[in-house]
Amino acid sequence: MIRKVVQTVILGFLSVGTLFSQQNTKTTDTYYRCFAGSSAFLLGNLSSNSPSFYQLNFGYRITSKDVVSLEAITWKFDAPLGIPYGPSYGDESENYPGSIREYGIGVVYQRFLWKGLYTSLQALPLKRVYFDENDKKIQNGFQLFSTFRIGYHIPLYKNRFFIEPSIAGTFWPISTNVPQAFADKDEKWNKYFLFEPGLHFGVNF
Repeated sequence: MIRKVVQTVILGFLSVGTLFSQQNTKTTDTYYRCFAGSSAFLLGNLSSNSPSFYQLNFGYRITSKDVVSLEAITWKFDAPLGIPYGPSYGDESENYPGSIREYGIGVVYQRFLWKGLYTSLQALPLKRVYFDENDKKIQNGFQLFSTFRIGYHIPLYKNRFFIEPSIAGTFWPISTNVPQAFADKDEKWNKYFLFEPGLHFGVNF
């Protein structure tokens, strides 16, 4: 599964981020209210089984500890998101009889706790488009997708850029108009996924 490959790459980037943070220990008076960025999951698009993942974030720092942002996201996947780490993770026999394309714009609240340590909560309403194995559209649906994240903000190059390695738990309490064949696959698994590594990056302005 492409998510497994991307997670491996992200873990590699976390090591690089640690090195950068050690080289950026000096404080700076430069402070930026706004930022734009994306996610290292974009690297998955380099795979032959590309999820066509795209994400664009725009954020505003209300205070030094409180941040709100919008996230525009789209991607395509072919297996239930609730499959945990283990033997079934990445097993093609668990795949849907087709795929799902999602589009959405979510809202994120981020709270800094100590230095760069933060938690965040995302609410992401998604339009879902279901496709069969011949990539023919079946129907549309809706999902409410949420993410709880804990991570660390690392400023780079005098605070002009940043990276944010993190660990997340995701859950999706609402899914509507799901084709029965897809629902049968989903029902085997939880409506959440834990310990997903992430890496956001961006530019401040």
